[in-house]
Amino acid sequence: MLTTTTKVLEPGELDDALAVLDRDPVANAFVAARVQVAGLDPWRLGGEMWGWYENGRLESLCYAGANLVPVCATPDAVRAFAERARRQGRRCSSIVGPAAPTAELWSLLEPAWGPAREVRAHQPLMVTTEPAAEVAPDPYVRRIRKDEMDLIMPACVAMFTEEVGISPLAGDGGLLYQARVAELVGAGRSFARVENGKVVFKAEIGAATLRACQIQGVWVAPEYRGKGLSETGMAAVLRYALADVAPIVSLYVNDFNTAARAAYRRVGFEEVGAFMSVLF
Repeated sequence: MLTTTTKVLEPGELDDALAVLDRDPVANAFVAARVQVAGLDPWRLGGEMWGWYENGRLESLCYAGANLVPVCATPDAVRAFAERARRQGRRCSSIVGPAAPTAELWSLLEPAWGPAREVRAHQPLMVTTEPAAEVAPDPYVRRIRKDEMDLIMPACVAMFTEEVGISPLAGDGGLLYQARVAELVGAGRSFARVENGKVVFKAEIGAATLRACQIQGVWVAPEYRGKGLSETGMAAVLRYALADVAPIVSLYVNDFNTAARAAYRRVGFEEVGAFMSVLF
C-alpha cells in the first residue's frame, strides 16, 4: 500500500534533498545553488523546502521563498504542494520552474491566488557546453569590481524594470535587490562592457553549482542595440562561465523574444526544454 506525506524538510535531510536536486542539475540549478550554500535551515535558505514522500522516500521538492519553485515534482506532489501553498496563503512574488509542473501548480492555485500580473507560459531553456566558434567574445567585457556598485546598479535596475515590468526599488527601496547585485559582484559573477563610464552590456552568472550554472540579467543599453553586443558579450560571459564556474551553462528566455533566442543559438546554446513563470 502506497503511503504519502508532505512536510518541511529538516536540516538533517540535506543529503536526501541534494540527491533529488542532482537528478536534473540544469533545471534545478537555482534551487540547488541556494541549498548548497545555505543548507535547509529556513532562515539561511530564505524560505522553506517542502518535501513529498512516497513510502518514506523523498521523491519531490518545492522551494517556498520569494519564489515558489517545484523541483522534480510528480503530479501527485504538485497537488500536495498546491494544497499546502493554498492553506498558507501567497507569500511569493512569482512561481517559476519547469513548464509542465509549474503550469499544473498554477492551475490549482489560480482560483485562490489569481489573477497573476503576468503569466509567461513558455520560456525556452537553453544549454551549452562549449561556445560557437563563429562568434568572437567581446574583449572589453570584464568582471565588475566590488568598488563599482554605483556603475552597475543603474543598468541592473533598468534591466529588471524592463524584464519584469516593475522596479526592483519598490517596497524596501531596493535594499534586497542591491544586496543580491552586491553578492554577485563580490562572487566575481557580474560582467559588463563599460564605455565612457557607462554600462553598455551586462550579464550575470546567477545560480552556480559545480555541475551547472545559469546566466541571467542579459541587457544592452537601448542606444547600443542592434550592433551585435548581445552576441559578442554573451560569448565573453560564456567563456568565463565555462572556464571558472561549471561545465554546463544554461539560461531561459521569453519565447516572444525571438531576437534573443536567435542570438543565443548563434553563440552556441540549444533549446532543451521550457520553463514557466507566473508573476504577481
